[in-house]
Amino acid sequence: MHNVQAAKIFYLMNFMTALASSTIFTTYSIYYVTELGLNPLELVLIGTVLELTVLIFEGITGVVADTYSRKLSVIIGMFILGAGFAFEGSIVWLQDFGPMIPIVVWVLLAQLVSGIGYTFISGADSAWIVDEVGEASAGSIFMRAKRVALTATLVGIGVSVGLSVLAPNLPYLAGGLMYVALGLLLIRHMKETRFVRPPRSEKSSHFKEMRRTWTSGARVIAGSPLLLILVFVTLFSGAASEGYDRLWEIHLIREIGFPDRSFSMAVWFGLISAASTVLGMLAVGYTEKKLNMSNERAVSAAIFLLTFIRIAGIISLFLATDFVWALASVLAVSVVVTVSEPIYATWLNMNLRSDTRATVLSMVSQSDALGQTAGGPAVGWIGNRFSVRASLLAAAVLLLPILGVFGRLLRKR
Repeated sequence: MHNVQAAKIFYLMNFMTALASSTIFTTYSIYYVTELGLNPLELVLIGTVLELTVLIFEGITGVVADTYSRKLSVIIGMFILGAGFAFEGSIVWLQDFGPMIPIVVWVLLAQLVSGIGYTFISGADSAWIVDEVGEASAGSIFMRAKRVALTATLVGIGVSVGLSVLAPNLPYLAGGLMYVALGLLLIRHMKETRFVRPPRSEKSSHFKEMRRTWTSGARVIAGSPLLLILVFVTLFSGAASEGYDRLWEIHLIREIGFPDRSFSMAVWFGLISAASTVLGMLAVGYTEKKLNMSNERAVSAAIFLLTFIRIAGIISLFLATDFVWALASVLAVSVVVTVSEPIYATWLNMNLRSDTRATVLSMVSQSDALGQTAGGPAVGWIGNRFSVRASLLAAAVLLLPILGVFGRLLRKR
């Protein structure tokens, strides 16, 4: 009975965060490009600040989850995220009070707040549910949670488009309120029954406890060739995703164009997101039925194939000369990323110990953030210096080492 209740809370968490995220990010590029006037380099720098924040704070907040409470870490993160997004949605008004401060600086400050919020949730949410339901049940719960999140994403797309038509900053304000509401719900309904807090010596300070937990997590990664490989993979994946995620919308806006001017950009991005979400739901459902998540070779093969399709999709977008071609490429990449996430989460959690799970997950997230921090500005500079197309090609090239790593793992097994 307890497992069922914990799963329901996890589904609620995924539904609400997906709803808020979809509300904010379906039309965020319209707010950034048309309302705030940001250029390609500034767009990538915004992501870089977010990832740099994650890189700095992820280890600290992951240790908080393993040392004190996963529930506490998640709830703190929800409130900080809500504040960060509400702040970002208010920038369009804040610039009237501080005209001497460039708009991009306001956005960077908002990203700093949001990044801290993300780090409190990252790793703590999945570590909590794996502890509550057990590793054997986690895989199916992650898959179902993904389907729940995709359903919420569809709802959020409509909300985002409707609000963006009224004012481009409204999706940010609405999304921020959703995160705050979820934080309040979790205070009341989220239970933490299986987490065992590490014993504390009377002479041990909080800092020493956290340092001990972090050191233990670092040893887990250093002692596992598989986790070391994963850290390497996430470095390149992070660098590639930062360039692609921040620039494909501006590529459609400025270099490809939309075929029907009777639709606003908000409606077009809403339609693209809706198509991506529906295709993602179908793909996740198919994968859930066909892929044996307990077979490590099958999972490695799936990641290899998905990475190959992702590279092909980004190169296809780089080569695209018309809207239909570009749209097909964007949808292919989106579906691949959607399917990859629950596979990655399940596989990773199966290879981690409970006492350092949140810490190690945070360290892996730090590796991704490092890749985005180091690779993102380079990809953005290429877009500013040459073209957004060139940035997309650079993102595809950065994914090639991942293909080599998983190909090697498959040959060894």
